[in-house]
Amino acid sequence: MDLKPLFEPQSMAVFGVSASNYRHPANEIFNKNLLRYPVRVYGINPRGGTINGQPIYRSIAEVPERIDLAVIAVRADFVPEVMTACIGAKVRSAAVISGGFTEVGRQDLQDRIVAIAKEASFPFVGPNCLGIYVPSLVDTFFLPGERMVKPAVGNVSFVSQSGGILVDQIIKFTGEGVGFAKAVSIGNKAMLGETDILDYLTADPATKVIAFYIEGFGEKEGREFVLKAGKCGKPVVVIKSGKSPEGGKAVSSHTASLAGDYDSFSAALSQHGIVEAANELELVSFCESLSKYAKPIEGRVGIVTVSGGHGAMAVDACTSRGIAIPPLPEDVREELRKYLSPSVQDIAALTNPIDLTGSGIDEDFVATARIFCSREDIDCVLALLLPYVPGVTSDLGAKLSSVARPCGMPLIAYVPNVEKYAMLIEGFELNGAPVSPSIEGAVLMVEALRRKRP
Repeated sequence: MDLKPLFEPQSMAVFGVSASNYRHPANEIFNKNLLRYPVRVYGINPRGGTINGQPIYRSIAEVPERIDLAVIAVRADFVPEVMTACIGAKVRSAAVISGGFTEVGRQDLQDRIVAIAKEASFPFVGPNCLGIYVPSLVDTFFLPGERMVKPAVGNVSFVSQSGGILVDQIIKFTGEGVGFAKAVSIGNKAMLGETDILDYLTADPATKVIAFYIEGFGEKEGREFVLKAGKCGKPVVVIKSGKSPEGGKAVSSHTASLAGDYDSFSAALSQHGIVEAANELELVSFCESLSKYAKPIEGRVGIVTVSGGHGAMAVDACTSRGIAIPPLPEDVREELRKYLSPSVQDIAALTNPIDLTGSGIDEDFVATARIFCSREDIDCVLALLLPYVPGVTSDLGAKLSSVARPCGMPLIAYVPNVEKYAMLIEGFELNGAPVSPSIEGAVLMVEALRRKRP
């Protein structure tokens, strides 16, 4: 099945719009796309009328062009009829927003729409979902536009069974400056599931990292997903719910999924180099790191800081995860000392972590990075920066990147996320180095690269 019309629609029909109920979910979808996105959008309701000055068509047959994407937001009992009409009008794909299927015990109704779609090779996501969000192109989420946080265009695509989790993560990712390529809410995944979307995103040039929120799989789905994700050639990050028996019951009542044997699933992810996030902080950190660096590392870190306390905290965070902090031999320490500025030569602690003290300047960081990059026993540089130190400038990110990039060593930075320090943060990000506002988050970025190793 061709999923391009689903993710890159040029035209869209919204079923269920109302001329009288302005806050109907279908109206929210119609108005957002009409006013904010380039997709050509048409409203459909048998009663007709107008919406935002546009005519409401009484049927899909009246629409003056062939539709790429149908957004179906009508009562569940009407969905089979609407889907049949879409297929008759040669609509190319659909997002079934409507709830009221297996999640409330209506297996018969869900089986019916699947049978209709399969017979016509008609791809749809849902039901019981939010659908598709592609920045600057299309948004089928029925949430008011003024209440949504709009992420920048980026290279992370996120697939979620839960619409609420998806929107929450869009907000959190945006707060960390991580952009999206595509966001997909699959709900009950009656027709298209994780593996189908994975196949599309694997070939999608706009997607560099693929993230999944997974509640459960049907029979044999989990194995197929793991095998494909391990071979897709792009970093895949998974966060799973339903790990406990109680969580499994909650999953079943949400999307009627089977949570399955979590321990076996987790072990399979690790075996195939699929990165599992235990929580939301890990999810954001892992995706940001892997969106910059796809090559896995052993996990041997060189740490440079201007604060001994920050260095000690980073060491604790690393060692608790099995990330090594190799000490520098005495001859290497003496070589580094020669390249440091006079104000820190005699006071810097040059073991690992390297503490340049509050007198450190940009050039001291650069000299340290060069030493780290020359070491075969170090495969990642972690820079812990305090922007209020006088000798640190907003050019430091570019300077450090110019050292780390040629030698192929990942560079990860910690910088407090305050507007005053935006220029310093941008200096790293514009040069492809991820930045975390917490030491823990920065270490998790290292962990993502290490965990990607099968």
